[in-house]
Amino acid sequence: MNDTPVVTQGNGATAANSPSTATPAPTASPAPDRADLRPESIQDAVIRLAGNSQDGIQTAGAFLARLAGRSEHDVMTYMTIPATISGGPSIFQVRIGSGEVLSAGDEADFLVAFYQHSYQDHLDFLKEGGVLLYDSDNVEPNLDDKRFVYVGVPITGLTVEALGGTAKDKGKNIFVLGLIAKIFNLDGDKLKKLITEKFGGKDESIVNTALMAFQAGYAYPVGNVLTKHYRFEHIPRASGRAQITMDGNQALAYGLIAAGVRYGAGYPITPWSSIMETLRRELPKYGGIFVQAEDELGAVSLALGFSYSGYLAVTGSAGPGISLKTEAIGWASMAEIPLIICNIQRGGPSTGLPTNVEQSDLHQAIFGSHGDSPRVVLAAASVEDCFYIAIEAARIARNYSTPVFILSDTSLATRIEAFDEPDLPKLMIDPKPDLTPRQGGFKPYDLERITQHIPPGTRILDGKYPLIGGLEHDEMGHPTGSPKLHMAMTAKRRNKLRKLAEEIPVPEIYGDQ
Repeated sequence: MNDTPVVTQGNGATAANSPSTATPAPTASPAPDRADLRPESIQDAVIRLAGNSQDGIQTAGAFLARLAGRSEHDVMTYMTIPATISGGPSIFQVRIGSGEVLSAGDEADFLVAFYQHSYQDHLDFLKEGGVLLYDSDNVEPNLDDKRFVYVGVPITGLTVEALGGTAKDKGKNIFVLGLIAKIFNLDGDKLKKLITEKFGGKDESIVNTALMAFQAGYAYPVGNVLTKHYRFEHIPRASGRAQITMDGNQALAYGLIAAGVRYGAGYPITPWSSIMETLRRELPKYGGIFVQAEDELGAVSLALGFSYSGYLAVTGSAGPGISLKTEAIGWASMAEIPLIICNIQRGGPSTGLPTNVEQSDLHQAIFGSHGDSPRVVLAAASVEDCFYIAIEAARIARNYSTPVFILSDTSLATRIEAFDEPDLPKLMIDPKPDLTPRQGGFKPYDLERITQHIPPGTRILDGKYPLIGGLEHDEMGHPTGSPKLHMAMTAKRRNKLRKLAEEIPVPEIYGDQ
């Protein structure tokens, strides 16, 4: 934010742009919101919500991010959640900008602290002159620290008052959303629509409760304590295309659908699970299915069965689950079956840091197999890239009859960004297998060409049908123990990926050449 608001603090001091020059002021009765208050125009703001995972701060932050996307602003988010089932301290950070946003921000302009530990743990992240909005029912800040602007609001009590005692403080995240919407002059009607969309599938009372909490926060006379409001500048976007707003796992899932993937199987694990849940919900709409298997090996084996049938399939996990899939992925390399494997990385080894960011599975992706088993590994660069990399992975898997790994991570999985809506009519792939009868002499593992399997049930005119299996084989797929043929087939499997390498552009290098 370009400037710092002036507020009357609870101790009667006034904090301005230069907190060190603040002088005591007489305590006055709170004034009503000023009708002539003109919001200051800003281009960028970093807002950090700090509380506990049970408070729904991820939900409130996601509403802000999605509103930014629908308002033609750029946005990037960052979140942390505890690894324990019982929950614990958590943050959600939203950076909204009128221009291009390239990071989630190194400092916060605006910190919302729900608890004393939220205040203590995150105050140093707030930039000097920044605004601390705190729940005065739970937080006692050190008002002698003049580096910041303090805005105390009894968030818990006002939420209970607005919703009634039975609701307790469930809804204070939406109350805070209303406060932020008022301070930053955000579109309240659009936020209400987002709230209705989010909770629309639940009981009507839940929607009404959320809207009541939002309205209570939005109506709070925050001008009593914060005498400067803000408004994000509107800068027309060059592309002219509508924006969509989603996180990396959603982008990856919808990219797979656009790429013609209609079948898959998996087993839950953080942070892969939300891709699995999206595909379970969406694939039946396209005539497909996603199966939750009994374990990781069962999941990848089911996916291989789908791909064997002629429909490119997907499986996925995080690092520990990929380890369990390794044997069957080796089978896919030997049998030359197309398959997409998503590894949404987290901290390891073992169960390690299940909700933390770590990109430590690269060697596993490249070398994690028994025998000589070359594979393709793609890594997403952004949320938008998660969508398009899924399409690229599907193209490579089909054209080269090979397993393809997609590497993402916890940060990308949960980060929300806005990007231009893809041109779906040009991107959507028809996944139907080609059952056209084949001429005689068809050899799936022909040493002179890249393997292309025919779907089961395809008629071969001379009646000589090939085999597919994980044993080393000759050109018709019959098992063989010939060292000479094993060397030839090993070279064939590697050379097809060398051919792929020839068509891929040289990567752009950042930093030291």
